[in-house]
Amino acid sequence: MKSKFSLRAAKPKMKALPTPSGPVRFGLIGLGIMGTAHAKSFLEGQVSGAELVAVADRVSNLKQRYPKQRTFTSGEALIASGEVDAVLIATPHYAHTSLGIAALKAGLHVLVEKPISVHKADCEKLIAAHRNRKQVFAAMFNQRTDPYYRKLRELLTSGELGQVRRINWIITNWFRSEAYYTSGGWRATWAGEGGGVLLNQCPHNLDLWQWLFGMPKRVRAHCTFGRYHRIEVEDDVTAYLEYANGATGVFITSTGEAPGTNRLEVTAERGKVVIENNEFRYLRNEIPMSEFSRTTRERFAAPPIWEVKIPFPNHGGQHLEIIQNFVDAIRLGKPLIAPAAEGIHSVELANAMLYSSARKETLSFPLNSSAYAQWLKRKAANSISVKAPAL
Repeated sequence: MKSKFSLRAAKPKMKALPTPSGPVRFGLIGLGIMGTAHAKSFLEGQVSGAELVAVADRVSNLKQRYPKQRTFTSGEALIASGEVDAVLIATPHYAHTSLGIAALKAGLHVLVEKPISVHKADCEKLIAAHRNRKQVFAAMFNQRTDPYYRKLRELLTSGELGQVRRINWIITNWFRSEAYYTSGGWRATWAGEGGGVLLNQCPHNLDLWQWLFGMPKRVRAHCTFGRYHRIEVEDDVTAYLEYANGATGVFITSTGEAPGTNRLEVTAERGKVVIENNEFRYLRNEIPMSEFSRTTRERFAAPPIWEVKIPFPNHGGQHLEIIQNFVDAIRLGKPLIAPAAEGIHSVELANAMLYSSARKETLSFPLNSSAYAQWLKRKAANSISVKAPAL
């Protein structure tokens, strides 16, 4: 059921990068909410084997905030400086592609915030720029560190759950106020962000969806634009997904509901898993449901079940674990938790949901990346808000 994206790149022309003998010299591009949080992790010594040596942003007090770091007013200047071994890109979304490509071409290791690009065609360009496999290229999909989702993936990949029949994910605890959306001219605009809840909040959930269940065969989505806020992009989504094996899924998300819900329910042959309110419940059928249906003589019977609750002390290392894993991949050759090339799947899911809603029809995968890029370009051309300049 899992489908993989592969893009053949030309053989690398660069020389293999040497493993840093000392700490990995990091450059951080973009000092907004997430960039500032990442910088704090470095400055407080939470990242082993790395140091923050350079930052880039257009804010006027950058040198005051980071007196010990080299400061730049553009990401391109930082990349070209020769001061860093690796960059972490935490800019508005559209710049992820251009800055990521520039950093890869400069021979740097790259960690990019989600989404890796705004649309699938840009994802393809960014992934194609990763020619030298000695360069570590990762994405900030921190939810992959969560033991709740790791355990579900283990149950799925091991075959313990059996074939998946239905997936329901209600993820509406992304509530955002009007003040949030007015905090930056690029937010919730086609020109500045490329979408709403699907491109900003839900890349994590969409990444987990494809990581756990693979890519679907078809999708039909209904997106409401500015239902709860004075914005031009989607803040309410309901999508129906179909898989080649007959499994179906419903994905519901919004930034306008309070209190919100985060409930993932997976029904499979061996039973049902529910993840909600910091609880992992596994209702396991003693006999797979299809087998029971075929063999029982009872008309109203159902398989007997075991109820299992799996406790977890926390939700994993999150952003810090992804950064540390990235550093360890550079220095020690450890496998990545979230390779950037896998970031195309969550972007394709988001794009397909928006495009399905716009066209009012069911779409098949793979998504026509060129057609979607042209549609988005037209939306951005008529965007009513200010596009944030790339760093």
